Amino acid sequence: MKLASLKHGRDGQLVVVSHDLQWAVAVPEIAANLQSVMDDWDALHPQLASVSHLLNAGKLTNAFPFKPEHAHAPLPRAYQWCEGSVYLVHLERTRKSTNRELPPSLYTDPGVWQGVSNYFLPPNDPIPIFDDAWDIDLEPSIGVITDDVPMGTLANQAAAHIKLVVLLNDLSLRAIQIPEMKKGLGIIQGKPLKTFAPIAVTPESLGEMWQANMLACAVNVKVNGELIGNALANVDYNFDFPTLIEYVARTREIGAGTIISCGTVANRDEKRGNSCLMEKRAVEILGTGQASTPYLKFCDQIHIECLDTNGISVFGAMSHSITKAQ
Repeated sequence: MKLASLKHGRDGQLVVVSHDLQWAVAVPEIAANLQSVMDDWDALHPQLASVSHLLNAGKLTNAFPFKPEHAHAPLPRAYQWCEGSVYLVHLERTRKSTNRELPPSLYTDPGVWQGVSNYFLPPNDPIPIFDDAWDIDLEPSIGVITDDVPMGTLANQAAAHIKLVVLLNDLSLRAIQIPEMKKGLGIIQGKPLKTFAPIAVTPESLGEMWQANMLACAVNVKVNGELIGNALANVDYNFDFPTLIEYVARTREIGAGTIISCGTVANRDEKRGNSCLMEKRAVEILGTGQASTPYLKFCDQIHIECLDTNGISVFGAMSHSITKAQ
């Protein structure tokens, strides 16, 4: 089952989308928005699954063409956002390029932080930034949306709480983020917003693309039309989503609609490129002693998408231009 939110008020209008992303149908009789579904997943999921079946069978006369430009993020805002760094090769490269080593504890206990979630950017809207001297970077990632998770939930129990899978971009302002992190507290100014592909997908609908509770698919990343990375999301990760859920739930309950991200997707195979510019620059520094790839500037274009084996977009695409905020 694939779900999306059309732009409508703060929380969007819930629609069920066909597997090929060509058609959609509104379901106000079931739920007004996706957060309502997350709040009552067990009761509403079967009803939405029935609609999805009819939609994909071409049996709904009220279906209409799905247009990504009309879509918001699947959850336009969320009660909680947490991100773990599970692809440690990403951190290894960026730290090594500045002669730093990772703390040994990161290899045994995931590093997780909490970030902004009060507003997410739609998949095709321009990304507004006040100053492009802030070293604008993209960080493509996979996320999961959970139902209510009790405090103390263990990893072997956590997979059942993963209800939807999403594709996102956690935008970073490196010139602000790095000095901010040195303060030893959270990142606020350096991580101002996140964008999402339009579609949220249930794990069972991903089929063979959902393996060991991770997305078995490449994340294709383009900057100004050039493919800079196509890392496989189920390769070279140090922690899986259930482990991240266990970490967050150790001391608190996790509320329905929480989004947990796995961090910047990265592979050790250098032929897979790099998903973010800071890592690409780190590889250049390690190879030649100097970075040659610039960070994003105003008018630059980014495109992030996952394709299945038939070339069909799994989550829809994020296509953005960097614009000067007014």
